[in-house]
Amino acid sequence: MKNLVIVESPAKAKTINKYLGSEFEVKASNGHIRDLPSKGINVDIENGFQPTYDITPGKKKLVGQLRSAAKKCDNVYLATDLDREGEAIAWHLAKVLGVSDEHTYRVVFNAITKNSIRQAFADPGKLDMAKVNAQQARRILDRIVGYQISPLLWKKVAGGLSAGRVQSVAVKIVAEREKEIRAFNPEEYWLIPAVFTTDLDQTSNGQHKYAESWEQLNAGEKKPSRAELADWFEQHNAFKAELARVGGKKFGAKNQQQAEEIFHSLSGQDFTVSSVEKKESKSRPLPPFITSTLQQAASNRSGFGAKRTMRIAQSLYEGVDLGGLGTIGLITYMRTDSTYLSPEALNAGRKYISEQLGADYLPDKPNFYASSKAAQEAHEAIRPTDPSITPQQARPHLSDEQFRLYDLIWRRFIASQMTPAKWFITSVKVCAQAEVGECEFRASGRMLAFDGFTKIWQNRSTEQQLPEMREGQKLAAADLRPEQHFTKPPARYTEASLVKALEKEGIGRPSTYASIISTIQDRKYVEQIDKKLRATDLGIVVTEKLEDFFPEIMDIAFTRQMEENLDGIEEKNNDWVRVLEEFYGPFSSRLEQAKEQMKHAKAETTPSDYDCPDCGAKLEYRFGKNGRFLSCSKYPECKYACPCDSEGKPVKEEKSGHKCPNCGKDMVVKTGRYGKFLGCEDYPKCKTIMKIDKEGNVLPPAPPPEPTGIRCQKCKNGELVVRQSKRGPFLGCNKFPRCRNIISIKMLDRLKELQNEGVWPPDTIEEADEILGRKKTAAKKKTAKKTTKKTTKKSTKKTAKKTAKKTTKKTSAKKKTSE
Repeated sequence: MKNLVIVESPAKAKTINKYLGSEFEVKASNGHIRDLPSKGINVDIENGFQPTYDITPGKKKLVGQLRSAAKKCDNVYLATDLDREGEAIAWHLAKVLGVSDEHTYRVVFNAITKNSIRQAFADPGKLDMAKVNAQQARRILDRIVGYQISPLLWKKVAGGLSAGRVQSVAVKIVAEREKEIRAFNPEEYWLIPAVFTTDLDQTSNGQHKYAESWEQLNAGEKKPSRAELADWFEQHNAFKAELARVGGKKFGAKNQQQAEEIFHSLSGQDFTVSSVEKKESKSRPLPPFITSTLQQAASNRSGFGAKRTMRIAQSLYEGVDLGGLGTIGLITYMRTDSTYLSPEALNAGRKYISEQLGADYLPDKPNFYASSKAAQEAHEAIRPTDPSITPQQARPHLSDEQFRLYDLIWRRFIASQMTPAKWFITSVKVCAQAEVGECEFRASGRMLAFDGFTKIWQNRSTEQQLPEMREGQKLAAADLRPEQHFTKPPARYTEASLVKALEKEGIGRPSTYASIISTIQDRKYVEQIDKKLRATDLGIVVTEKLEDFFPEIMDIAFTRQMEENLDGIEEKNNDWVRVLEEFYGPFSSRLEQAKEQMKHAKAETTPSDYDCPDCGAKLEYRFGKNGRFLSCSKYPECKYACPCDSEGKPVKEEKSGHKCPNCGKDMVVKTGRYGKFLGCEDYPKCKTIMKIDKEGNVLPPAPPPEPTGIRCQKCKNGELVVRQSKRGPFLGCNKFPRCRNIISIKMLDRLKELQNEGVWPPDTIEEADEILGRKKTAAKKKTAKKTTKKTTKKSTKKTAKKTAKKTTKKTSAKKKTSE
């Protein structure tokens, strides 16, 4: 008896193969083996949204191998991932392989360890069609939205754009933040901070002896770090406080005059501790990781993007060779929204804490954490499969990024089952009597009493540690000054904060966060600068267009409700066709309305506050292939135009110091879709351009193509020339762009020889490909076969005709001779 096991990845297959006996054969499907074809919508909307699936391109050979293996086996075990996507892959495999339901089993496991695998295979189940239908509905819904809105964007904005049910809402979240930042008007306010010390000594000129040291610490261009500040405060028995109340009222100064009036009133006054309050506080450990919190922590602590985090986690889950311990999956499944921990995991974690850290760090009972309402409780949180395998123990067998992520996951899990940390919280009020009334400064800090879970999971606290003080104690001010500040706009999203926002709003699911963030950047709707996500002009324009005509799709509440409807298909076995029907009715009418009424983005203008330097008319914002720019409102009478920055301000053309080789005028720095370059200031009369490097140095012009004398086999009219590229020289046709023939430079000498021999160029492309060593595609092979058949038929007919003619001639000759 032989059993076939199919998993998704070769790495997973390799690990599982070691745990199963010789009666099992483990193969990998390499992800999806069947999907909706990329060309066309392939969903029959009129007949119950029935999808048309096809073998994924490049997988036909693999499918043939899996079918062959399935025929030789008695049972097939589908061991793909345990989420909806994995269930759908298993269903597609079952359909394609054609194995009977009686001999097809579904196997799921949360961790790739010996015990987990053996337990799963000891009690296999059947396919969960509710999960499959939930994934099918999601896939079909996304296909309908993407394939029906995207062509609209091609016509109304720019070619090659795409829309997505979830990705478009994610872009909207980033775009709205960008609009808030652009519309933000900073407001001035003033603070009066002080640095107090319990050391009352002063210098001869009346200044405190620590004042010079404090100024030196803050004198550099770079601000001192938290650690440097903490060290200085500890060495000088000092702390920082803020002026909170003046004359019994909350302090607030909106300008320099108000701040300096209070500051001068404080000069030379005595400062006294008016109250000291101490209390104990506890901080509980955080729950173990789910997908979103892992992505956030990996971003904040290690600088990993969401996509990178999931790739590293996948490798840890599928198995790592730990030498003498063998190949082990180090973490549980990494796509989950549940904080649930199995009893076995809790016992293993508590055992490690008890044996390695001591009884003080082990709570009387395990710590439990509530999951979100939508969480799938059948899943576990992300945790180490065996807590006894510490990060340091595994380090020699891990890459640097694998170690950092495993260390993060291991520490978070262990810390989640430890006792709380205990703190002494101190709040101090410092008062001074001034002409403007009593001035009250406030400061707070905390001191660690018992480290608890922070022994494993470092808590990044910004609170200072205050020196010992008592009520009525005199203090000296080592520094006291008014400071000007301005209110700041909301911060741009990072990958971590965007994941948090998506999770909070119920947009997408754990398995999709990384792909959403990756897709919106690939589509150029969002760009990442200094690890901050900014909506591009293209992203903002597309968002505005979709909001105008598809308010439901772009509505966060509607998207959240749709996610809940899709969850209901799996959890409550709701009718997936009805969910799609309820969505498609309003959507289709909106689509027809958009086709008729949506204006092209390039035809729309927005007024600006700037004047045209050529004619004095107002400039207005337009949208072009490189994004937003400023153009004269009298266009086409006045053709002045200039680029603008992210805030909409005109970008003045910077003179490069180079002269135009054609007209002698100045060359100015311009920005195009491929970066900065030099262009003549007399554009469009003179269209001379020069390429520059990152430092702004002019790059030498590309050498002209070098003729070879070899005829092009593709167009038959052109000649092959040597061209230069980033990867080096290559052969191309001199009729480019009409003929886009490309050949490796390595073939140059061989082609010259063949042309001299009269063999090059051959009569057919197939013969040329054979000479060049190119593999024939399936389509070309079919064409070649048909051509061969036709040629054979023609040659047969010709041969028959020739033979008939020769026979006739011979016969007539014989007749003449006999006569």
